Amino acid sequence: MTKKELRALYLQKRLSLSESELADLNQKICNSFFKHIDLSNVKTLHTFLSLAKKREPNTWLMIDELKKSFPSIRISIPKINADGVMENYYFESLDQLKDGAFGILEPMNGQLTPSKDIDLVIVPLLVFDKQGHRVGYGKGHYDRFLKTCRPDCRKIGISLFTPEEKIGDTFEGDEPLNAVVTPEGKYKF
Repeated sequence: MTKKELRALYLQKRLSLSESELADLNQKICNSFFKHIDLSNVKTLHTFLSLAKKREPNTWLMIDELKKSFPSIRISIPKINADGVMENYYFESLDQLKDGAFGILEPMNGQLTPSKDIDLVIVPLLVFDKQGHRVGYGKGHYDRFLKTCRPDCRKIGISLFTPEEKIGDTFEGDEPLNAVVTPEGKYKF
């Protein structure tokens, strides 16, 4: 299937989940992330902030656990600037957040996070395949951002669903993932 077909299919799959199913899957993803991802050498972790209306995996559960169990890890969050480029800011408090252009909470102020300082990125996706490619919303923000990160920066997707066999129309501009965490466990590439 193509990215466009998969995007439509998996957006619909998300929307068809009941509130209790979604809450259960989110808790399982959070548990799976902390069980399967080694954070011992992570100083700075970048994560997207979940968009509830698109029923994205709830990264707030992970942020809360990071703050509680790994207080030395600095959390970085994205903001799409006026030129459509993703900038990253250290997450300091909820007070720095406001609804951005896409209805996603974004930092309105704070200290910029240099890409070279990021050790691990939690990458948003709708679906992924068994080769580590992903389908996002089609704007390319994360593919461009991930290219600015160090080669040893780990790129970890989180998904409500298991992988497709293959995404039919990947190309060299797509930035593959190192692993994806699902409610059932971890897929490593």
